[in-house]
Amino acid sequence: MFTPDDLVVYPAQGLGKIERIDRQNIGGIACQFYIVRIRANNITLMVPVNNAANVGLRKLTSPEEARRILDSLYAETDKIIYTGQNWNRRFREYSERLKSPELAVVSEVLRELLLIGRVKELSFGERRLQEQAMCLVTGELAEVLQLSEEALREELLEIYAPPLASEAVAN
Repeated sequence: MFTPDDLVVYPAQGLGKIERIDRQNIGGIACQFYIVRIRANNITLMVPVNNAANVGLRKLTSPEEARRILDSLYAETDKIIYTGQNWNRRFREYSERLKSPELAVVSEVLRELLLIGRVKELSFGERRLQEQAMCLVTGELAEVLQLSEEALREELLEIYAPPLASEAVAN
């Protein structure tokens, strides 16, 4: 069970803070709700206490896991991604994976979109998904590892930037 002021992660929304726990009567039944304020967009969510695990509300990733995820993002910047399927099929697949409560799954979506963007222009929908994945990943990693979210974001964009035309010709 979470307590007020705990930092939590809500799938597809990102890092949030438990503001309070409210009680409400719904259909004559007393229910408790976590009131969660999401940092990225300042929205407030009501998450039923007895259903929090089922919707994916979780504690932040451990520092060890966060470091492992960040190291893997830094290590696999030249991996080749097969993009044979059409963009809307990828979009649906990535949209589903972004709902995962596991940061490692979301970071894989981010990596794949960054890698695809190295070799071809992303569709508008894919760029939106990349932005969402970037916010989810950098927000949590920055909090857990005590890093600057903006610096982490810029660093990832830089290491996954497409090679310059002169570098591509030389290779």
